[in-house]
Amino acid sequence: MLAGMDKRSVIIEFHSVGAFVKVSAIDSATLVEVSIVGDPAAGEAALERAVMRKLEYVLARRKPVPPTRPRSGLLA
Repeated sequence: MLAGMDKRSVIIEFHSVGAFVKVSAIDSATLVEVSIVGDPAAGEAALERAVMRKLEYVLARRKPVPPTRPRSGLLA
């Protein structure tokens, strides 16, 4: 798994849709779900890596931004 995802449980589902495969990944801790659509010729491992990268990206974007410290000094 990717960095930061090693302690999480992720459900991955493959679903054939015509000439394509829809791959979904669900993070069991946050219940965040992402999906990709890919070519079955790419292989299961490549599609799994792609959906895991997308899940990690979405989870990273959802993290709260720490508040910034107010600036000290004089105001003009």
